[in-house]
Amino acid sequence: MIAMTPAEIAAAVGGVLELPSGAEPGAVSVSATAQTDSRLVEPGSIFFALRGETTDGHLFAPAAVENGAALLVVERSLDLPVAQVVVDDALQALADLARTVVARVRSAGDLRVIGITGSNGKTTTKNMLRAVLSAVGPTVAPRGSFNNQVGAPLSMLSVQHDTRFLVVEMGASGAGEIARTVGIVMPDIAVVLKVGLAHSGEFGGIEATQRAKAEIVTGLPPEAVAVLNVDDERVAAMAALTRARPVWFGLDARAEVRADDLRATATGTRFTLITPEGRAEVSLRILGEHHVMNALATLAVARELGIPLEDAIASLEAVERAERWRMELLRRADGVIVINDAYNASPDSMSAALKTLAQIVAPGERSIAVLGEMAELGDDANEEHDRIGRLVVRLNIQKLVVVGHGARHIHNAAGLEGSWDGESVLVGSLDEAYDLMNQDLRAGDVVLVKSSNSAGLRLLGDRLGEVPA
Repeated sequence: MIAMTPAEIAAAVGGVLELPSGAEPGAVSVSATAQTDSRLVEPGSIFFALRGETTDGHLFAPAAVENGAALLVVERSLDLPVAQVVVDDALQALADLARTVVARVRSAGDLRVIGITGSNGKTTTKNMLRAVLSAVGPTVAPRGSFNNQVGAPLSMLSVQHDTRFLVVEMGASGAGEIARTVGIVMPDIAVVLKVGLAHSGEFGGIEATQRAKAEIVTGLPPEAVAVLNVDDERVAAMAALTRARPVWFGLDARAEVRADDLRATATGTRFTLITPEGRAEVSLRILGEHHVMNALATLAVARELGIPLEDAIASLEAVERAERWRMELLRRADGVIVINDAYNASPDSMSAALKTLAQIVAPGERSIAVLGEMAELGDDANEEHDRIGRLVVRLNIQKLVVVGHGARHIHNAAGLEGSWDGESVLVGSLDEAYDLMNQDLRAGDVVLVKSSNSAGLRLLGDRLGEVPA
């Protein structure tokens, strides 16, 4: 974070500064990280004591001070020997400070802000953008999936005066959350990847999801750019909702940045990039044709920022994986390949992963899908799990292992497809699935492990892939 005094921070968040006895308001400069987890606090950090559903950050303030916090942002004064800013709402204070810090850096330098949203692909696109942009100049992008009302402003607070690019991943589980993040930092370029059924149960249906995702573009000024997926009609419709200039990416011929001749293998995905400037071959090391759309969005942003496409492509081709537990390729010594893609799951991402599995299996190899529950689908849950089971059959996946009661409709639907000569097994736990698979795996097997994070199959994928604990 840029250096600020406690008095400046108090002014930014509209709080009351309380100093230890004998301390001067300008004597301490805070320039380390901002944290909401006391375990991550380092000397000079700000600690925001947030109230959660199950705990209260004020309980961990002493640990934050012990770890070297220079300032606490609290909702009640604490008997601790450190500067404190007392506010009505610590979460709002976090947003207010992020707004001030980004505005200061923006006004004094060349900072460009890129916002990303979509039902799928946000984290992968964020990582691709980090790779491309960091080769050009200092870049801040969130750790992991820091994309909510806490994670996004924490990431923003990492900017320094020399930061050239800030990438903000904007997730949401309900209406107004993306608008709140946009209100903290207005993107120069906003990317919308896809509107799908991920979290549709929380939103209340796909139309509500569309309205929520559109919040990233509705308030953009005319000088901003909206990078939109031309292949997704719900995303394409957002062009009518924004004053920003639309830039299209996708597979459709209308796209300014598009892909042709997609080829998926167990070593990555290749495609031909077509732009108004010409054609180029791209070889991604990341598995799955669905990641081509993320690459196209990244290249569209790079093009708008004036980055030569050959440089952007070289950076993309160096990215080894989307992220931990996202289409992560694990090669065992005995010749078994495990694709661990169990950090998250929606009907769209589950379908894409299964299609990738079917595409990359070579003659003589066996395709195996180990699938768990797709969470947060609401009233669509049974139908969507059923659809996945039928897709397994249509793709002729040779063995299906379904883990957990919440995913049972995948198993049931697969079993109802009489033309399928594969095998489906329903097990109740991760240990049962591991024991079953461990007895059966052989060289040449390609195993996809896929579920929502809450189902825990990422841990099963690590065990099957023989990742050291």
